Amino acid sequence: MSAAVKGLDLGTSRIVLATLDGEDVSFTPQLNAFVTLSYSKMTEQMLAREKILHQIDGAHIHVYGNRADEFAKFLDGDTRRPMQSGLLNPAEPKNLEMLELLVGRLCGKASQGAKLCLSVPSAPPGRDPDLIFHERSVHGICEKLGYRAQEVNEGLAVVYAELKDANFTGIGMSFGGGMCNICLAYLGLPVLTVATTRAGDYIDHSAAAVSGETPTTVRLHKENGFALEPVADGAVDRALSIYYADVIATAVTALRDALVGSKKLPRFGTPIPIVCAGGTALAGKFLPRLRAALAEAELPVAIGEVRLASDPLNATAKGALVGAMLNM
Repeated sequence: MSAAVKGLDLGTSRIVLATLDGEDVSFTPQLNAFVTLSYSKMTEQMLAREKILHQIDGAHIHVYGNRADEFAKFLDGDTRRPMQSGLLNPAEPKNLEMLELLVGRLCGKASQGAKLCLSVPSAPPGRDPDLIFHERSVHGICEKLGYRAQEVNEGLAVVYAELKDANFTGIGMSFGGGMCNICLAYLGLPVLTVATTRAGDYIDHSAAAVSGETPTTVRLHKENGFALEPVADGAVDRALSIYYADVIATAVTALRDALVGSKKLPRFGTPIPIVCAGGTALAGKFLPRLRAALAEAELPVAIGEVRLASDPLNATAKGALVGAMLNM
């Protein structure tokens, strides 16, 4: 029997594990966040009874993973985040400790010879040393669990997941929580990658700052059927529409500048497709706004279909799994 293979989307907002279930792919997500509560024996017992992920830490209990949001909203606060802008959060002293708990809970200990391909972002401008530290740290977490680990760029993972019929040629755009990661690939090889830090968290925190809400409240509102509108009713919807437009414009500008500045673009015989993934891309009317921005940008390559991934929230994890099967 061949060794087990797994794909891991290590996102700022969510971590998603992809595994093979026969010929199907199964996905298991966890919120990449935690909240800290004061310790009491009753609280510990209730968390255990409800099977809510938690860790005792002296006079505190850290509640982590998918249920952390409930406590943040109840306490009228925000979750603590092990990652920020796609990388380890330098302002969070428990970043590696909590990330190791989350990854360990999702992936478990490796069986003999098990392979794990995990997504990593491109370095935002001026943050190459931070990316090196992030990559080596998360690689070490996976190796500690016993996996033979390898990284794949997040934008390239979207190409792997969605563009098999195009011979893995096209542009993957992953609009996540911490970053927008973009990769132009030709026959499965990354031609260029670029990232911006204006993504979901930027929208949440910016909209919260001008509307008087918490970032968690804004995010939960955003994820409950929000659609971009030129003129929106309500302070939160107006702010979200404005900052969504800024995220799209920033991503398209970064893509255009990277393409214009590249001296090694392949000759594409046909217009190339663009596939979008990530939770930030799920807002209503996101694609029409992106298509309009791309058309206005006059990119130096012909663009064909611009579409959402078949499963936007899980595309990066699926692409990491494909990367493990193809490249490890």
